[in-house]
Amino acid sequence: MQPTPYVVRRHTVSSKIAIVVAILLLLAIPTMPFWASSGHIRLVVELSCLIAIAQMWNLLAGYGGMVSVGQQAFIGAGGYSLFALSAFAGLNPFWSVPLAMILPALLAAPSYLLLRKLDGPYFAIGTWVLAETFRLITGNLDVLNAGSGMTLRAMSQFSAHQREVGLTILCSLLLLATIGGTFLMLRSRLGLALTAMRDDAVSAASQGVNVGRMRFWIFVVAAMGTGLAGAVYYMAQLRISPGSGFDPYWSSICIFIVMVGGIGRLEGPIIGALIYFFATRLFGEYGATYLIVLGILTLIVALFAPGGLWSLLSKVRDWPWFPVGHRLERRAEAP
Repeated sequence: MQPTPYVVRRHTVSSKIAIVVAILLLLAIPTMPFWASSGHIRLVVELSCLIAIAQMWNLLAGYGGMVSVGQQAFIGAGGYSLFALSAFAGLNPFWSVPLAMILPALLAAPSYLLLRKLDGPYFAIGTWVLAETFRLITGNLDVLNAGSGMTLRAMSQFSAHQREVGLTILCSLLLLATIGGTFLMLRSRLGLALTAMRDDAVSAASQGVNVGRMRFWIFVVAAMGTGLAGAVYYMAQLRISPGSGFDPYWSSICIFIVMVGGIGRLEGPIIGALIYFFATRLFGEYGATYLIVLGILTLIVALFAPGGLWSLLSKVRDWPWFPVGHRLERRAEAP
């Protein structure tokens, strides 16, 4: 029997290079306090949080089919969890960061049970209402200083260098958990169900995928990842308030990043986050004008490139960074 001229592969040359570069970057970030300035470290922390939050929103909307405009609820919950654990439980703030995922998960589970019968724009508005409810409740809790917010006083026990070392390590772990964890999940049997649900939820359900259960767990996991990013972000800020932690602008950022970069692909939020990050640095001085430009760019991409910039790049050069499917390629000819 002659061997088939085709072979099934997952990784490509581009993906092998991308994964090696990603690992090197994750290892390099914790070394920044020894050679980079404090300003550059703050920029890396912000960019890491943007990528993580956008990746979780991409998982929620791109694979779960749940468009949320209330993810700020879990950013605020994660941030406030960190501050409360440090202030009232006396825990080390760095060890409190992973524990900050618990409250977002506890809020996400009953929230989804309330929202699960809603669809499309009704689901989106429902998430916004819940986020505003959490903001109002937090703003009226005297134990959390109500609308005045909280300061992370526990960080005063650490030197500036120790803070930077801890933050950069947390940033690497955050990216590893959100990007690496999503990558591994999508390459598993669970990922097949998620991809099928992304492409057609009705067809996926007819093939035995429990769409309701899958969406529930995606909602909870996305809330935990978002809360983790919120804890890291506000640890760097050293202060949080209901107005900042539960700011609806967080959802606008997620929508812009994922829609422009590419929804339903791991590479999309990374590209979108880089575009948003550098756009705010280059044009932020123009005030609200640059926000209008970002909004117009989002609209143009949604109309003419629904798959985002990554889909356009893939049409020019099919060089995936994090492939989660299989590829049928012609076997190389023997010399």
